Parts: sequence; C-alpha cells; structure tokens
Amino acid sequence: MKKRLLGFIVVIFLVITIASVGFAQDMGIITGGKKGTYYQFGLNLAQLVKPSGINLSVYNSNGSVENIYAVYRRPRTQLGIVQADVLAFVTKIQTDPVLKRIAKKIKMVFPLYNEEVHLIGHREISDFDDLNDRRVAIGKEGSGTYLTARLLFEVSDVTPREMVAIVTDDALTQLKEGKIDAMFYVAGMPVKLFTENVSEGDGLAVIPILNKSILEFYPKAEIPGKTYTWQNESVSTVAVKAVLVSFDFRRNHCENVGKLARILHDNLDWLKANGHPKWKYVDLNYPLKGWDQYDCVKKNLRKSQRPGRKKTQLINPVLEAMKEMLGE
Repeated sequence: MKKRLLGFIVVIFLVITIASVGFAQDMGIITGGKKGTYYQFGLNLAQLVKPSGINLSVYNSNGSVENIYAVYRRPRTQLGIVQADVLAFVTKIQTDPVLKRIAKKIKMVFPLYNEEVHLIGHREISDFDDLNDRRVAIGKEGSGTYLTARLLFEVSDVTPREMVAIVTDDALTQLKEGKIDAMFYVAGMPVKLFTENVSEGDGLAVIPILNKSILEFYPKAEIPGKTYTWQNESVSTVAVKAVLVSFDFRRNHCENVGKLARILHDNLDWLKANGHPKWKYVDLNYPLKGWDQYDCVKKNLRKSQRPGRKKTQLINPVLEAMKEMLGE
C-alpha cells in the first residue's frame, strides 16, 4: 500500500513538473487603455487560454498605431488589437519603407467587432458638423482614435478651431471643466470610462455623426438609448472594425498563435457568456476587405474541423497529463 501511495505521489510530482515546463507558453497581447474595450478583451482572452497552458500577458497602450509597431518590433508581444482603418492606412502608405515592411509582416488573426466612434460633448452641440470653430480632443498622437478623428475631419471638411491631442482620461477631465467642447473616443460600447466616470450632472451628451461624406467612408452605427445612464436617446454614429493581428511568425510562435486562435474560435460561446458584452457581436468569419487570415491560424483551425475531432475545450493540462499517464 505504501509503495502504491509513494508511486502515485511520484506520478503527481512528475506531471506537475512536466506541465510547468512543457505546457506553459508565455505570450503577450497589446491592447489599449485600461478602461477601454481592447483591454477588457485582452483580459478575457487571458482568462480563457490559461487553463490550456498559455500565460497571456495583457499590455495596455495608447491604441492602434502603437499596437501595430509593438507587434512588429517588441519581443514577447505576439498579438495586438487594432482598428481596421489604421490597418488600411498602413497598407496604403507605400512610400514609407518602415510602414511598407510592417504592412507586409502584420497578419490578421480574426476580425472582431465594430467599434463605435464616441463623440462626447456639451449638450448645445447638435451634431458633428457643429464642431466647426470648436476645441476638440482627438486622442493622443499614435492612437487609433487620433487617426480616425483626423480622417473624419479630412473627409468631412469640418474644421475645428483646435484639435487637442491628449489621452482619453485627460480629455474627459478637460471636457467636464469646460476647457474643450468635445472629445472623440473610438471603442466598442459600452465604454467603461463613460459608464463609470460620467453622470447626468456633468451636462454631457453623445453627439450624432450624420455627415454625408463621412457615411460614404465609414459604416453607419447606433449607440442605443441608455447604453450609458446619462444618455436617454439612441444616437447615430459610425464605426470601424476591431481586428486581432499578429506578426508573420514561423516555428514556435506560429504554432502558439495558431493554438490560441483555435481556442478562441472553439470557445467563442464561452466568451460571449462570460466576457465583455461586445463579444456578443464578434463575427470571426467577417470578410475584412484587403486582409487575408494568417496561415498559421488557418492551419490550426483546420485541426478543429476534421471529422470526428472534438472542439478545443477549457482543460486543465495537469489533470489531462495525469489521466494519460495513469491510462484513464
């Protein structure tokens, strides 16, 4: 009996050792501000993949432009979430040699969801066109919000008196203090910043975007009434697609990104039930024009689609290894 007990303890020790060395894979995803939807998505993914032996570090950032550079250059940052219009911008600017290399090496893992353009301002502002000759915060330079806001003004011929390039938290503070008239934030609703840090007494509103030239460039969207407690009516706006991207890795990172993508694909229902509300609107098969899916992702997805193969489930790698060693 003692020998059997000792043998069982040895098996457990070996399994734990093997799991800690052989199963754990350290990866990183760069997202956005800690009160934005990107960051919440990153936390949800980290929770999802951890039982499968992937330690996914979630990094906050200033947004899409920084994220593209991070995936391209930073070690231990295999994944990032970016806006589709930023991807399109990088692809089209072929005169810059760095951007040209980035466009070639950044690959789509999955399209995710539509990000609504939140234009928040004082209640006397009627719509986007009323931003002429006003002071407007457009996000920190290098963020996706910054690029989208600049594009919106460029295609609409609306000219604010000043475009203030500051981070979102500072923009909201200045808006409440009356130092600026409006601010942009591109993020999937509901945005935690506006849920937690804005109240009816602040005198702010979600401003409609109805400009015809903008609607020719960006798809229509709507922020339903009561998305935020201080917003009573539905508001028309526009949206951009959020996209999960990776570098064009080969060898180990290629396999790791593919494995994570397969876990995400096979457990999307879990994310919809347990993650940020925006997961409910994710369409992993959305045909994102101009972007092909990363071949390492395609290869791993085919494994899930083979006849008779069960979908990847949330597993405990230690328990699975124990069952295998004990012949269960």
